Amino acid sequence: MALLEVEDLRTQFFTREGRIHAVDGVSFTLEQGRVLGVVGESGCGKSVMALSILGLLPARQAAIVGGHARYAGRDLTTLARRQLEDVRGREIAMVFQDPMTSLNPTLSIGDQLMEPLRRHLGLSRQAARRRAIELLEEVEIVGAASRLDDYPHNYSGGMRQRVMIAIAVACRPKLLIADEPTTALDVTVQASVLDLLHDLQQEHDMALLLITHDMGVIAEMADDVLVMYAGQVVEQAPALELFDHPEHPYTEALLAALPQVDAAGTQKQRLAAIPGRPPSLLHPPSTCRFAPRCRHAQPDDPCLNEMPALREVRRSHFVRTFHPACERIAAAGAF
Repeated sequence: MALLEVEDLRTQFFTREGRIHAVDGVSFTLEQGRVLGVVGESGCGKSVMALSILGLLPARQAAIVGGHARYAGRDLTTLARRQLEDVRGREIAMVFQDPMTSLNPTLSIGDQLMEPLRRHLGLSRQAARRRAIELLEEVEIVGAASRLDDYPHNYSGGMRQRVMIAIAVACRPKLLIADEPTTALDVTVQASVLDLLHDLQQEHDMALLLITHDMGVIAEMADDVLVMYAGQVVEQAPALELFDHPEHPYTEALLAALPQVDAAGTQKQRLAAIPGRPPSLLHPPSTCRFAPRCRHAQPDDPCLNEMPALREVRRSHFVRTFHPACERIAAAGAF
């Protein structure tokens, strides 16, 4: 049984111009101990999907208008606020993009670490403090005991992100959602934070929903991959399968945009850009949303007149397009 099952999730934002269809019919499952990578360009709905699952959408400005997000059989979209608060932090936790804005600048690191321990596990302040020190040591903060009473501004960016991870795993959740956990960090710190996330996920057998725009991170950490474009899932496959046999033209374009270097570290060729821009989610088209940017779309193609369904082209490999690579290759081989 899947630990997390998202079915036809639809989230909209309400603006003066109209409704923004930020997440539009997303479905996937995530099992215990697995890592699902969610990739796509900025604005495709990755973070909104995560906030929807946890019930963290801004009140009055956004709402789930359809679908379900079931965690261990319970539909999170129907839980009362108090019930969701009991789930968040205890069973599902989240690491946000920017630790400087996620951590409270007026509270010490120790107080912020102890809060979920006391709230969810009922530890005394003394016991919570001991456990907080252990958590800082677990995420490799040097001199943990002496740093517990420091404030966020006393920590570097990489250390703040490690604190965010420590807070997230404090109650040993079964599911961890990491939303662009290395965005604001330099390359060497990024690598150490990703290694930490991987080690903790393996050690505690957590399910990890890893949201990123970095295909390199996906290749390194994910078991399965969800590719999103303009609020929809356009491809879903096991990670190795996706990198070896990308089927959607958008996925192919993403991989083609990755830098290729030779043994000496020299870039082999210029990066391939994707022409055009994503459609407006205020008035999303009822046809294929990638068609205007797709090099395979022809004037008489069905993609210009109807929305392709998400279909299975190989075992566990799903794609939303009328032009999957396997069919294009087969058609070319017939001539």
